[in-house]
Amino acid sequence: MSAVAKPSSIHSTFAPMSARRLLVFGGIALVAAGMFFGDIFAVFILHQNAGGQGAALIAANQAVAAGDETAVSKIFGSLGSILEDRGTKVDAHVHMIGAGYLALMLALVQPFVVLSIKTKKTLAALFITGGTLLPVGIFLIHYVGLARSPFAAIGWASILADSAGALLIIVLIAEAWGFRRYLRTRELAEPALPDDNSWERRALLSGGALLILLGFLHGAWYAGEYLYQHERMETAILQSMISTASANDLNTATAQVANFGNLAGARAVNIAAHSHIIEFGLLAMLLSFVQPYVFLSTRWKRRWTQVLLAGFLILPVFVFLELQFGLLAGGIADIGGLMIIVALVAMLVGIFRYTGRLDAPAGGAA
Repeated sequence: MSAVAKPSSIHSTFAPMSARRLLVFGGIALVAAGMFFGDIFAVFILHQNAGGQGAALIAANQAVAAGDETAVSKIFGSLGSILEDRGTKVDAHVHMIGAGYLALMLALVQPFVVLSIKTKKTLAALFITGGTLLPVGIFLIHYVGLARSPFAAIGWASILADSAGALLIIVLIAEAWGFRRYLRTRELAEPALPDDNSWERRALLSGGALLILLGFLHGAWYAGEYLYQHERMETAILQSMISTASANDLNTATAQVANFGNLAGARAVNIAAHSHIIEFGLLAMLLSFVQPYVFLSTRWKRRWTQVLLAGFLILPVFVFLELQFGLLAGGIADIGGLMIIVALVAMLVGIFRYTGRLDAPAGGAA
């Protein structure tokens, strides 16, 4: 029979409904939800949005060639709405995952936050609440706008997002105050993380470090080979687009719109691959420290760790390959994202089982 983490041996460091448990469970849930939203966005919205941007630029060129200033202004207003739609969804995705990362980091430092148990639990609940409301508010900005807002430039969705962000800041300040108290006393507020030299922890730590290294190497390569070249090309394409449209050369202007789209795509896939692989490396390292709290059999913990690391590598690699292989690479990248989501949900189940509510009478793990 496979060995399992014994709840009794780590109960003191992961008490029911403790701040650490709330932060670990809520952090992984936020990351999984952010990944799921990102997959939905990539499949159903991203490419359609890019197509809308290209169509708007072509229409703007036609309006410039016709000398229709009113149409140009209207088209660029529409383009701004398209960019806001994309931007708020990307920001919601990023902020939800980022809040999850912070929650996991806070869970790891709870022994060094010298505050009362009740205060720490309240702070953890407030952090998870703020981490949930912040991306929700960002997502709603495009749809709510300024409707019935008491302010001239800020809508209710922005107020919600800003309030949630302020809540996160307040919690972090309180946690920092607790850490300051530890520096003065040098006494742990609760037992430290349990010692663990399992295969899962070592695989996640080493795999995470390798992913971060690959991300930095790719970033250095892109910056050295293409970054400044792409910036110069962007300026040249936009200047050519304006000049040819003004000269009523619509064929050349339309071709430049296509060139601009291809350039934007090249920059996007490189930046996305670079940022995702580094973020996944950090997430792998954070998750390595919470493995003692994942109450699953050793066999299943290893399987989900392997699925997770495979997804961490597949997603950024095939995002990078999208320009060469198109939708095929994009589809494989989405599968990689799905692998990550499934593995994170499996770990959440393991953490939930550790609470004892789903444990077998003998304390075994399936």
